[in-house]
Amino acid sequence: SFSQDGTFTYENFINKFNTDLANTLGNLVNRSVAMTNKYFGGKVSFGEIAQECDRELICEANKTIEKYKNLMDIYHNAEAIETVINLAKRCNKYIDETTPWSLAKDEANRDRLNTVLYNLLECIRLLSIMLSPVMPQSCDSIKAQLCTENGELSFGAVKEYSVATATPLFARLDSEKVLAELNAEQEASKKETTENVVTSEQIGIEDFAKVELTAATVTACEAVPKAKKLLKLTLNDGKGERTVASGIAKFYTPNELVGKTVILVSNLKPAKLCGIESQGMILAADCGEEIKVVFLDGVPAGSK
Repeated sequence: SFSQDGTFTYENFINKFNTDLANTLGNLVNRSVAMTNKYFGGKVSFGEIAQECDRELICEANKTIEKYKNLMDIYHNAEAIETVINLAKRCNKYIDETTPWSLAKDEANRDRLNTVLYNLLECIRLLSIMLSPVMPQSCDSIKAQLCTENGELSFGAVKEYSVATATPLFARLDSEKVLAELNAEQEASKKETTENVVTSEQIGIEDFAKVELTAATVTACEAVPKAKKLLKLTLNDGKGERTVASGIAKFYTPNELVGKTVILVSNLKPAKLCGIESQGMILAADCGEEIKVVFLDGVPAGSK
């Protein structure tokens, strides 16, 4: 809804699908196309608007078009679609009022039956145009059954129809079955997530005590020409200077690091990186798309 939070539940979705799509729209299209094929070999044309229910239906169609345009222009999409579905409901009521199956029993009513079926098909064409922004594939299916690509949003724009075979648009959803399947999928997803969580092996205090963490001040920093990811840091660890190569060039410039105090793993075995002997490692947090060095404030270099 416009300017409001939406409330979504699978129960409401299934109910909306079954009532508005399967029962109202899908049933309307299927019955209308099927009756056109059954009674007229698939061909009907514009006929005399003879009864009040005809005029009411056409008036409702024209009002719906106008209201739909106005609502879509101000982004009230949900209200606009609800208006279109109401027209589909009015079409189903029109079928009940005119009872085409009864008209078909008497040859004298053939012209009247032609008019009724034409009015229904023309309204269905309008429905498919207005619903196409939110249900493009289903509306393409409707247009294929009507055998027309006419997109004019005006009743009577198409004067004749030669329809294809009626094809069901929406199969009703079994609420209990669908909810059971969704629950099963969610449980399987939870299980998979749990199984994929990597947990580090626990260590004792003796293992942790082997790691020497020392506060160190960055006295100099420069980029490493041969490696875009590396910065060469010169650190004062309270006893003297040492060099550390760190893969943080993407996230920091040298000037941002000089003068900062960092946490140094000071007893790490030296390693050669792009010709630089790296004498330790500085601590940083992996924040997903970025790396953040852990800085210390007010801690003297050399502090353990």
